[in-house]
Amino acid sequence: MESQTKLSRREKTDLILHHLRGNWGFFAGAILLAWMNTACNALVPQIISFTVDSVLGGKDPKLPGFLQALLPLDRLRADPWSFLWLAAGAVVLAAAVRGVCIYGMRVNLSKGSEGFVKALRDNLYSHIQRLSFQWHTAHATGDIIQRCTSDVDVIRTFVCNQLMEVIRTVFLIALYTVIMLRMNWRLALVSLAFIPITGIASGVFYGKISSRFKVADEAEGELTTCAQENLTGVRVVRAFGRERFEIDRFGKKNDHFSALWVELGSVLSVYWASGTLLTSLQVMAVIAAGTVAAVDGSLSLGDFLAFVTYNSALAWPVRSLGRVLSDMSKAGVSMDRVGYILNAAEEADQPGAKRVKLGGDIVFDHVTFGYEGQGVLEDVSFTIPWGSTFAILGGTGSGKSTLVHLLDRLYDLGENQGKITIGGVDIRDIEREELRRQIGLVLQEPFLFSQTIRENIAATRPDASDEELRRCAQIACVDEAITELADGYDTVVGERGVTLSGGQKQRVAIARMLLQSAPVMVFDDSLSAVDAETDAKIRAALKERMAEATVILISHRVTTLMQADRILVLDGGKVADVGTHAQLISRPGIYKDIYDIQMSSDDRALIEEGGEA
Repeated sequence: MESQTKLSRREKTDLILHHLRGNWGFFAGAILLAWMNTACNALVPQIISFTVDSVLGGKDPKLPGFLQALLPLDRLRADPWSFLWLAAGAVVLAAAVRGVCIYGMRVNLSKGSEGFVKALRDNLYSHIQRLSFQWHTAHATGDIIQRCTSDVDVIRTFVCNQLMEVIRTVFLIALYTVIMLRMNWRLALVSLAFIPITGIASGVFYGKISSRFKVADEAEGELTTCAQENLTGVRVVRAFGRERFEIDRFGKKNDHFSALWVELGSVLSVYWASGTLLTSLQVMAVIAAGTVAAVDGSLSLGDFLAFVTYNSALAWPVRSLGRVLSDMSKAGVSMDRVGYILNAAEEADQPGAKRVKLGGDIVFDHVTFGYEGQGVLEDVSFTIPWGSTFAILGGTGSGKSTLVHLLDRLYDLGENQGKITIGGVDIRDIEREELRRQIGLVLQEPFLFSQTIRENIAATRPDASDEELRRCAQIACVDEAITELADGYDTVVGERGVTLSGGQKQRVAIARMLLQSAPVMVFDDSLSAVDAETDAKIRAALKERMAEATVILISHRVTTLMQADRILVLDGGKVADVGTHAQLISRPGIYKDIYDIQMSSDDRALIEEGGEA
């Protein structure tokens, strides 16, 4: 997939906030409970300090006035050991409150995260459905899937875990800093001096790791595409004995992907090693300075133990910010990749587009078109009379399918590339959905979903009756083949219809299109996989059904085209000839040459027996 422009911080923030709608309450509740958990955790060192200094050491407690008023100090001085039970009970109570807070936080995070990721996935999927056919042909399916799965999960993990960790850590740093400064500001400064050093190191690391995550993610997309292509093309792989080639191809991409992650691991190792060193130095510095303060009497033993506890609890979350930053860099890359899809322009009708019931001649007026700078059609003009059968013949790459794609607006003509009209109305002035609803299209390589045959045929009209569905299957000469299957119309076809033969897939696709009852029907070489006799039967059955429809036939087989009202011959993207079958074989040209080559004695006998379209 082509490289994408990086999203700005504001765009990334908007992406997250947009998909958090409806889930704010869960995340707010989780944040509140996380803060309560941190506050309860901060009470434990104070209980330890109180126990060591006041209960065991006999010193007057240094507690807030309202707590001192509640405590029976006379009893404390008379029987200090009984207060050990009070201290133990306070620790247990704090632990119980923390447990409730953690449970509530996890429940809220679970609900909020699933709501968030569901909204993101729904938005991605619906947006992809509205992207142009041209966009899909320009991007690998495997990479799109990887962006919609792995990258979405990375974003979910960041929002629901790492971002929560950042919020909790910032609150913890603020709370513990205030407590430590109140206890001993000199010792607090020793501890806090390491925070900016860790922050700078994390920032440098973030800059180095972000680009590497992007390259690794793109490599993962290539690996996914390689696997997806191999699995969907498994019959070709087996037929041509390409197993070793495919294994080697996957192995090379896998080696590249693994090497990138080894390189990432090396960078991460350097950061974690340096982070461990900084954390250890911070703990050692506080212990050394605290020991001196305790010895000279400026810090009590209980406060010293509490201070060391606070420092240790502070050191590791600060260090973990580096891990969060590395995950942020990966999440940022994933947001860029997901944002690339969400920012892709959807198919849009031009202003004033209307719903029109198709009727009237189809006119290609000086149409010129190409793909990515490579010309395919050059100044092509012809008319398809409404209600007629129009055939198109041409060699590979002559532009036959491109004409159909342009008619169905899978691709749009640009400025100065001519126009296509139906009944005098430019198709660009017709709503795409309405246009496509009235144009039935059967491709040379039809796609069937991994569903039952009934569901595949009914895809164009889910409310169709069984009688209508079977009638269309009979016209397509596939009803008999379906009823011979063990489960008949309830037979589940394999992925992409792999359990059916090529001819059966084409005929099921024809039945699906016939059920659409569109006024314009296009057969893009859609009888190429059936034998000549079946081809003739289908065309004979279609002739009665399509009496009032405008039919466009594209084929390499002359017997499929010869009964058409008009035949267009393309050569190198240009109109080489137009006429009836009789006219075209009466004069030298491409059509007559193909006719002479293809017309065997069997084909002539078939025509004489009445197998015309």
